[in-house]
This record gives sequence, structure tokens and C-alpha cells, in this order.
Amino acid sequence: MSDTLTIPAKDGSGRFAAYVAMPERTPAPAIVAIQEIFGVNAGMRRICDDLAAQGYIAWAPDLFWRIQPGIDLTDQTEAEWQQAFDLFNKFDADKGIEDIAATIAAARRHPKSNGRVGAVGYCLGGLLAYLTAARTDVDASVGYYGVGIHERLGEKDAIGRPLLLHIAEEDGFVDKDAQKQMHDALDPHPLVTLHDYPGVDHAFARPNGTTRNENAAKLADQRTIDFFAEHLR
Repeated sequence: MSDTLTIPAKDGSGRFAAYVAMPERTPAPAIVAIQEIFGVNAGMRRICDDLAAQGYIAWAPDLFWRIQPGIDLTDQTEAEWQQAFDLFNKFDADKGIEDIAATIAAARRHPKSNGRVGAVGYCLGGLLAYLTAARTDVDASVGYYGVGIHERLGEKDAIGRPLLLHIAEEDGFVDKDAQKQMHDALDPHPLVTLHDYPGVDHAFARPNGTTRNENAAKLADQRTIDFFAEHLR
């Protein structure tokens, strides 16, 4: 079962929508699914539905609402890519983290929640999952092929809850030097785990994506499932 709920922004500037998928049994822990540059599209809704099938209340907030609400793009056409990059360039990551924090608070308050909340993000959302671990009270976070994490490593010391990061070794948006910086800074952190996936490109786990790799996606997703089972159950 799924629904669309609205969440008040922390700065009082308005309300934004979130796709919410419910599990069969409640109370249950929640997971905030953090979008790519394509908005809350069919792939993000599928991720939420899969999380609900695993027993989580899954929330996918519309983080582009301050620019244009209801963005729903794919990676299948050049025009959609151009629109997605334009949205990315206009996006304020700090406001995005505020909206994620508001979603976490809403998820904790939900009458069918058990009070525990995780976050999982992809691409842009992978960076935001890292920042969510550093800036919010989320219980556990997972980032897939986050772009720009190496530029935010100064925030690593604020991470106080478990964080899992999946790294595509042939990521066209995160080069080998950036990956090395991430490992050098984060491998010693007692709450952070990094997994590398050889031979795969960015977005290897995107549902129906052009660079999806089934073997790597299944391995990463199983690690994510196990991670949340350990920290949210």
C-alpha cells in the first residue's frame, strides 16, 4: 500500500510531498529513500515498494520541490539528462538536508512507526545520505555511488551513527582520486564501512538504469538489507 503525504518544511517556507510505501505489518522501522537527480520517479517508487516488502515504512521526499515540485524523469533520453543536470545545479544541498531531517521527524512521529529511522540515497542522494549521517539524528544511513562526498570529508567527525557507502570503481562521476580520498578519510572511522564494486559504473543499482549491473546491484542491495536489519530492527 502506498500514499502521498505532505511534510512541513523546517524553515516555514511551505510543505513538500513524500511518496510513502507501507509494509503489511506495523509498527515498523522507517527508511527515507533519497532521490537521484531525476526526482521521485518510477525507480525511486520501486525502491520504496521493495523496502516496504521487506517490512519498512519507506518515505521518498520530493527534494526538488523548492525548484519545481513533482519532477519525474528517467535516464533514457538526452533531454531528460539535461533537465536533471539543470535541477542539480540549482539544488541547495543544505536545504535538502533540512527537508530530509523534516522527513525523518515525520517518519518517527508516524503512528505506525516503531520510532527507528534509516536513510538510503543514490547518486545525489548518496551524497545526501552521507550528510544525513553527519547532520541529523538518523539511526543508520546507506549511500550508493555518492557524488561529491570527497569534497565534504571535513564533516566525517560529526558522524555518530552507522554509515555504509557503496562505491563504483569505474564511476564516471567519482574518479579514482576521489575514491582514494574517501577511503583514506573514512576507512579509519569506526562507524563507516565502504564497499568497492570493481568494473561497474555509476548507478549500477538503478532500477531499469542504462548502467545497471545485476550482480553488483544484488550484492550491494543484500549488504544494505543486512545493514538495516542490524541497525533498525
